[in-house]
Amino acid sequence: MEDPLLDPLPGPPRHIGPYRLLALIGAGGMGEVYLAREHRPGAPLVAVKTVRADLDIDREFRIRFRREIAAARAVSGPGTAALLDGDADTQVPWLATEYVPGPALAEAVARCGPLPVPAVRALGARLARALAAVHAAHVLHRDLKPGNVLLTPEGPKLIDFGIAQAFEATALTAAGMVVGTPGFMAPEQIEGSHAVVPASDVFALGAVLCHAATGRGPFDDPELASVIFRITRGDADLSAVPEALRETVAACLRVAPGERPGAAELARRLDPGPADAQVPWPTEVLSLFAEHREAVARCEQDMAARSFAAADTATGTGPTPPATPLMPEAPPAPPGRGTPRRRPWPAAAAAAGAAVVVAAVVLAGGGGTGGDGGTGADGGTSPGHQGSRPPGAPRVVTAYGSADRSGEFGTAGTRASARPDGWKPWSVDRPAALDDRGRGCVLVLPG
Repeated sequence: MEDPLLDPLPGPPRHIGPYRLLALIGAGGMGEVYLAREHRPGAPLVAVKTVRADLDIDREFRIRFRREIAAARAVSGPGTAALLDGDADTQVPWLATEYVPGPALAEAVARCGPLPVPAVRALGARLARALAAVHAAHVLHRDLKPGNVLLTPEGPKLIDFGIAQAFEATALTAAGMVVGTPGFMAPEQIEGSHAVVPASDVFALGAVLCHAATGRGPFDDPELASVIFRITRGDADLSAVPEALRETVAACLRVAPGERPGAAELARRLDPGPADAQVPWPTEVLSLFAEHREAVARCEQDMAARSFAAADTATGTGPTPPATPLMPEAPPAPPGRGTPRRRPWPAAAAAAGAAVVVAAVVLAGGGGTGGDGGTGADGGTSPGHQGSRPPGAPRVVTAYGSADRSGEFGTAGTRASARPDGWKPWSVDRPAALDDRGRGCVLVLPG
């Protein structure tokens, strides 16, 4: 299996609204979705959806996008990705939602195979409850498909209300335009958007459950015309659907909307147990969750390293930081008692000012008679050991160090009795973008 990729965006930092874009998550015909984070302490990761800049964004498009924002804002609950912010009136419209670090159902089935019956039941019940909440807010999803269902250890989340429509809204689509995804549209959706009702989303959910249980949709066909014909005639292929699920899936796919179960009833049919019960994901799917979390962590580490490498060194008082963090080296041995050497504190402070730093204790030489330093109580390296660092080479403190210490002296460096004579501790605030990366140090000090 291939790891999910989240390559950091190249070039200078890019922003949309208050968010800095970190990586491209996906792209379609109308826009892109980015992993992003706001510049403030404790800000969560978000998914920022933006319209392609080269599109002709007219008044009607902005009305549709504004409606998408309103639809996403109207729905809430554990089964949907929450809307956090959005702007339909800026030059390039955008919206930001909760980032879900997990695979889409389409990816999970493609990589791990069809889900077992207990997982499909739990998945379907949670999606049905999410639909019930959406419909209670007088909103229709209208594009429910495996790619718009993201999986988490706790359960699925519905995303992308891109063609959502309020019950009472007037259709904004051109005459004869089919809005939706072939294979997951209800017959009435194909015939005209004015006929779309909450039962249309239930029809799509039935097709999604068939895909989850078999790896194929109930109307799959190489020809689009055949797919549409089969949907309108109720010609669903459920032969591969496990018998324990077949009757329920078939009920969702009935041609007449009034004959389909409601979302709440469907949830009871599929899984009458507690709504917050753990989904029995198979081991292979659990491994996908770990892959996605690791991909996000790698992306943020790479972005932090790039920011470190691009840190402003215009003052010329310090060397250019390396592009990637290095393993911490021990600080140089303090000068012997017989050969005192002064290293002015202002010089070390100037070097630090030329780099990007995070809150951490770093020791800088300031003169004195020296000392043996010893080893900190938490395992910090003895300051008397220089390792393999050539004389005069810069000493590099890693980008993250480890929890609550710089990686050189450890927390013991804050005590005068535990550090060499003439060495001083100092600290500075770290950038908000690295607020969840521990208390390490991104710094180069001259040797």
